[in-house]
Amino acid sequence: MANHTDPLPSSLADAHAMIRAERPARLAAEARAGDLEIARAALEVARLEVTQAHAARYALELEIERLKLQIAKLRRQHFGTSSERSARLEQLMLALEDLEESAAHMDAEAEAKDAAAAPEAPRWTVEELKRAKPARRPLPGHLPRRRVVIPGPTSCACCGGGLRKLGEVVSETLERIPARWVVVETVREKFSCAACETITETPAPFHAIPRGRAGPHLLAEITVGKFGLHLPLTRQSAVFAQEGVDLDVSTLCDWIGAVAVATQPLSALITEHVLKAERLHADDTPVPVLAKGKTRTGRLWTVVRDDRPFSGSDPPAAVYFYSADRKGEHPQSFLKSYSGILQADAYSGFGQLYEPGRATGTATEAACWAHARRPFFELAELKKAPIAIEAVKRMDALFAIERAIIGRPPDERRASRAVQSKPLVEDLETWLRAQRGRLSPKSETAKAINYMLRRWSSFALFLDDGRVCLSNNAAERAIRGIAVGRRNWTFAGSDVGGHRAAALYTLIETCKLNDVDPRAWLADVLTRLPEHPAKRLAELLPWNWKALRDEQAAA
Repeated sequence: MANHTDPLPSSLADAHAMIRAERPARLAAEARAGDLEIARAALEVARLEVTQAHAARYALELEIERLKLQIAKLRRQHFGTSSERSARLEQLMLALEDLEESAAHMDAEAEAKDAAAAPEAPRWTVEELKRAKPARRPLPGHLPRRRVVIPGPTSCACCGGGLRKLGEVVSETLERIPARWVVVETVREKFSCAACETITETPAPFHAIPRGRAGPHLLAEITVGKFGLHLPLTRQSAVFAQEGVDLDVSTLCDWIGAVAVATQPLSALITEHVLKAERLHADDTPVPVLAKGKTRTGRLWTVVRDDRPFSGSDPPAAVYFYSADRKGEHPQSFLKSYSGILQADAYSGFGQLYEPGRATGTATEAACWAHARRPFFELAELKKAPIAIEAVKRMDALFAIERAIIGRPPDERRASRAVQSKPLVEDLETWLRAQRGRLSPKSETAKAINYMLRRWSSFALFLDDGRVCLSNNAAERAIRGIAVGRRNWTFAGSDVGGHRAAALYTLIETCKLNDVDPRAWLADVLTRLPEHPAKRLAELLPWNWKALRDEQAAA
């Protein structure tokens, strides 16, 4: 095989000439190789700069959404709750949730690229993307711990010598074990007397509900699922079927009805406790009710007792009742024996409660400043009306004073209001009357002003009575859960279903007001109710149940 090689120079001069001719070509090749490396590095830098710019912009958008959410929350705390602010807050929270998930996705991608890249490759970690993550709190101490020990080496990997234990490195991971279904078999043994053959059998135990094949914990989960977590029974039935247990919706309905009957004495005791209050909050909300061939609108009413704002010692509670319509006779009948302070909106159905000459005494009307502020707020936001903007500003100053005195005794609240709030209220009344004279009676601003001036004594009552709150937010908070559930279960099946829902809402909302887990409470109460003495039913009320549990835990 012939080798084709360049001929060697025949002289030193020829060699020098060859070297001089080859050198430019070599330098050119080296330059081209260097340019290629530079181009590659420049491309990598450009890619990194693009990633940095994208992350910086994304981090900025994230911060903007975070600030928007903080502002919305502050406004909600500042002005109280309302439907338009709640809807906006939900939208902001959903947007922030999506941005947080996307940012975490980018973090994970950057870490994966760093792990896969060569040691000398540029890092993909971007300073602008280092988000302020929430501080990692310790996992709940009351949860049981399950130790999983990874076996250690038995000899030294370096020299083969024996090892002695120095300690442990423990890391914790939060885990949730799916619900576990069991069938509890209650066995009652039979005996026959050897002498007379008389048969002896242990009496049957009481069940949580008559003829019930459901245990108290299952009943509590179904009930709280529907009325506390707003999960319709159809959805719960589908979840149970996925777990291998087929429970018809009709069966779940039977159980819900039985729970309502079993706990009715407790609902009655809560109602009695609420109506003994010195001051009450009241509100209502529509609920669709299935009728023959159509859907009509019923009402669920709530009456809330919460003495905590004026340092009252009695436990808070909420009672609900249902009516087929919104006629004033329904709240008048429910509150017929009440003669304390009633904080509510200006619904005419409450009017007879305030009329003098009632046999049980006249209730005192305390108007809601948050309700009066709402039309001004809408006019200020939508139409930028100067009078509305000024009215909102003046009312917000009163709310700021109230936040500083919440939880103080009535005398302290009244004294503080006399110094700080009274001059503002007097100025506001004078200003409102002056503005009304400049407006057309048919204008929306004039209507909002007239709403307040016609009830001015009720709006000013808080200046003379430290028990009165500035708003009716306690009742609005209690009614909000029904509005959420209403979208899920669509309608109460009948008027009877409305009364049943009201009774169960009474139990669950009262638990929440007293920081009691309604599922744990209801499961325990259903277990104990069948054999619990009727004279000691008050022991099972959420606040007494919690106190007993706390004592047992401390013992």
